Amino acid sequence: MKRSGHYVLQPADYKAFIPTPLPPELRMDEELLECLSNANISLGRLDTASYLLPNLDHIIAMYVCKEALLSSQIEGTQASLEDIFQYESHLPLQNLTDVQEVVNYIKALNYGMKRLEEFPMSLRLIKEVHAILLDNTRGKEKTPGEFKRSQNWIGPQGCNLNMASFVPPPPHEAIKAMGDLELFFHKDNKLPLLIACALIHYQFETIHPFLDGNGRLGRLLITFYLYWKKVLHKPLLYLSYYFKINRQEYYDRLNLVRTNSDYEGWILFFLKGVIWTAESALTTTKNVLQIAEKHKKLLLKHHASSPQAIMLLDYLFLKPHLSIKEIASHFKLSYQMATSLVAQFEKLGIIKEVTGGKRNRRYSYWEYLACLSEGTR
Repeated sequence: MKRSGHYVLQPADYKAFIPTPLPPELRMDEELLECLSNANISLGRLDTASYLLPNLDHIIAMYVCKEALLSSQIEGTQASLEDIFQYESHLPLQNLTDVQEVVNYIKALNYGMKRLEEFPMSLRLIKEVHAILLDNTRGKEKTPGEFKRSQNWIGPQGCNLNMASFVPPPPHEAIKAMGDLELFFHKDNKLPLLIACALIHYQFETIHPFLDGNGRLGRLLITFYLYWKKVLHKPLLYLSYYFKINRQEYYDRLNLVRTNSDYEGWILFFLKGVIWTAESALTTTKNVLQIAEKHKKLLLKHHASSPQAIMLLDYLFLKPHLSIKEIASHFKLSYQMATSLVAQFEKLGIIKEVTGGKRNRRYSYWEYLACLSEGTR
């Protein structure tokens, strides 16, 4: 039997992979230990930088939106940040089904984070989050919130069980494996938390306990686990972009654990992702700070820093895609006053009109959006 598990012939004459419970015995060589150290340093720097950000909760909301979009895109969802803003503004959409999947991911992530403030990592939490993830989407017929009751498999679209590239454990074995995984959440196994997190993501994806949504939920578990363990005080680390641009290696590394028990190769790939993502988030954080400072100075320079203008600038970090009507409603201003504010911001180049029409015009806080939307197009 391999360290990672073994294939078992099933009554229907196919072989399913049964994973070994965590943790495995790991070979922590110099490269892996150095990478772990660098990942911890990068996370520490990111955590410290988060306290310097203005409008932190607004920026986190945008990060969550970006993560939802990227994680859903890995699964083939076709949506953009602009689509999400249009959905939030109750505007008509042609790709509503795709956008709904992204919106559900945002709801699931926010729900899980809030739940973890009073409730531990558990199978119950995972099921609750899964139900939100699949609510009113293409996966709504695949028992949202419940572990699978029939065999699933991974492979090219349209392939059958015998042509699958990977067959995870059947339902009864999956339930047992998820029980073991829940025990691992709470086990004091002395493993560094980032390594434990890497193992949890691998194990969940290998068990594939749901009929749909396993990829998205497995990526959510990374955020949940690190937040629950207080590795980061604010949720600013999301690995979906790293997984997206290294998609083939991501799948290969997971598979090499199953075929060759190469836990170390997967963990090294995961830690490099933490470093890359944390450094990328730090760069974005600095850029956001510079944008905020630049635009405040611009308002001051042009004697346009009225209380309403400063409030609108702050609001743009939460709502970077909006209309005059929305501004008037949010700040309880007359339409004429809101129009004047928008004209002022547009003249200074802070916002841009994006519809090109004369009616129902919408404006974009374009520099901020460009900063955060990298990789989503």
